[in-house]
Amino acid sequence: MADEKDIVICRCEDVTLSKIRELIEKGYTTPDEIKRITRAGMGPCQGRTCRDLIIREIARITGKKIEEIPMTTFRPPIRPIKLGVLAESEDDE
Repeated sequence: MADEKDIVICRCEDVTLSKIRELIEKGYTTPDEIKRITRAGMGPCQGRTCRDLIIREIARITGKKIEEIPMTTFRPPIRPIKLGVLAESEDDE
């Protein structure tokens, strides 16, 4: 079995299971807290890959039900968009 330091939970930001567990043990028990510290969920997939894994790990370690763990806060853009789209204006021709 792979060592937990090598298991990547957030592939976009390269955050490992051991880092997630370390933060939970230090008292960071919401996905938003972990997101702010590690950037997990802030990459191109916007947490679609890692969000549920992080919530499950928080629930497992804290003994809470998954339903009790708050969902991360979504801020625009929720879906990745190209910077060129933001830079364009209607006046450009």
